[in-house]
Parts: sequence; structure tokens; C-alpha cells
Amino acid sequence: MNNLNYSVAIFDMDGTILDTLEDLSTAINKALVENSLPERSIEEVKGFVGNGLYKLVERAVPASSSDEVKKAVFKNFNDYYALHSSEKTKPYPGIVELLKKLKEGGVKIAVCSNKPDYAVQELCNIHFPSLFDAALGAKDKEHVKPCPDAVNRILEKLDIPASEAVYIGDSEVDIQTAENAGTACISVCWGFKSREFLVQNGAKCIVNSAEELSFLLLGC
Repeated sequence: MNNLNYSVAIFDMDGTILDTLEDLSTAINKALVENSLPERSIEEVKGFVGNGLYKLVERAVPASSSDEVKKAVFKNFNDYYALHSSEKTKPYPGIVELLKKLKEGGVKIAVCSNKPDYAVQELCNIHFPSLFDAALGAKDKEHVKPCPDAVNRILEKLDIPASEAVYIGDSEVDIQTAENAGTACISVCWGFKSREFLVQNGAKCIVNSAEELSFLLLGC
């Protein structure tokens, strides 16, 4: 029995269960160079992540860039990332063990990400084969987080009410998503945002490690 009686734990992907920063940084910089634009540091890219890949591109290009330039950079970025999304990406310490413990403890687990759905499915298959009960990424013409639509689709698929769900993520977008979906929220501070940033953006429960998260959810 889980400690807080959640029936499902829904995880963000980037910065929460997977460290994707190096692959994202490589892809965006290749796209910028191809369009004769200045590269961005890995710390800058870290600050751009969270609202989907197109928003990452909008933040990475110079502020004066035209829509045509943004679209060209996005195409180059997306084409490259589709083939190189898992070269340096890896789970954060203790995450695989945590997910297995949750399943063994009777908690359903899911992924809800603003990353393109093709990458979500591929990375789940590579790093978490057969572990997740549901996984959703961004698709064309669908609203992305903090809109709660994807979380709601997961809850509907698993036939679990929002009151029995917890959303776990590393950013302000995840805090807003949980609020909009009516779920509990746990923030992690090993990802792309600092503890101070999370507190400033309304985080009420913050954990420092997968082990701490396991204890909070399962009591062990």
C-alpha cells in the first residue's frame, strides 16, 4: 500500500525521470549553426526547456528573428533530434528502481511530457521498457502543459480520478499543470530548475532524490 494512497503517479520526462539536457543542447546548437545563428550554452538551454520544442527554439534564436527563421531552425532541430534523442540521455539516479517499486506497490505510473510524442515513446522504450501504464507526449494541434488535457487523457485511460493522482515534475510548468488538472503535486530539485525557483513558483512539496520520493510515496 502506498504511503499517501495515490493510485497513479504521473511523471514529467525532461529533468524529472531523464537527464536529456546534453542531447537537447546538441540538437538546438546544430540547428542554430545551420541557420548562421549564434550557439547557446548548456545553461541557457537548461533555462529554455519546459514548454515544448517549438518554445525552446523561440527562446534560443535571437529576439529579432522572423517567423520564417524560427520555423527553419525548428525543422532542423526536430529532424536532428528525431534521430539523436537518446545518445547521451540517461535516467536520473534511482529512478528506474523507484518506478519498479511503485509498480510493485500497486501504484500505476505514467509519463506526461511536452516533448514530442515520438521521442517520449522512443525514450520510454529504451530506458523504461514495459514499465509505464501510459505515456503521452506532445502531438500536432493538441494543447501542451500547463493545459491539463494530456493529464486528463491519462487519467481517463487508467480510469482514475484526479483526487487519487499525483503529478511529479521539475518546473513551474508542472506545478501549474497539476493545479489545472486537480491533482496533487510533488516537485523534484535534481532537474532543470533550482529549489529556490520552485519555491518562488508555488511548489509546496519538494524532494531531493528518488529515494526521498520513494519514502514519501511508499514509506520505504
